[in-house]
Amino acid sequence: QVQLVESGGGLVQAGGSLRLSCAASGRTFAKYTMGWFRQAPGKEREFVSAISRSGGNSYYAYYADSVKGRFTISRDNAKNTVYLQMNSLKPEDTAVYYCAADQRGSGSNYYIEGVYDYWGQGTQVTVSS
Repeated sequence: QVQLVESGGGLVQAGGSLRLSCAASGRTFAKYTMGWFRQAPGKEREFVSAISRSGGNSYYAYYADSVKGRFTISRDNAKNTVYLQMNSLKPEDTAVYYCAADQRGSGSNYYIEGVYDYWGQGTQVTVSS
């Protein structure tokens, strides 16, 4: 069983920045594909970003079109933590952000909720205009 704990959410003005963190339990974090999803009020949960399992010192990072160029995902395997740096935030980024872990390290299906085995409780991000 893997536990995921998100932190770093909050209230920020449009144009501001936040960094979300997701700390994972377990000893095989490096083998997981890690993803971030978000759910705005009245909307379905959607893919935001994902980072592949370790491949030497390289990773693949994936982004939804809506956040590309503004958000950056990274991971620190020594700390069992994945980060989401969010810059140039917009009111439409307001949502609960969820961290998720795919223990099989799926490749091309990183944007699909169903491939993720574990989810965090979510952290609220509110961007005011």
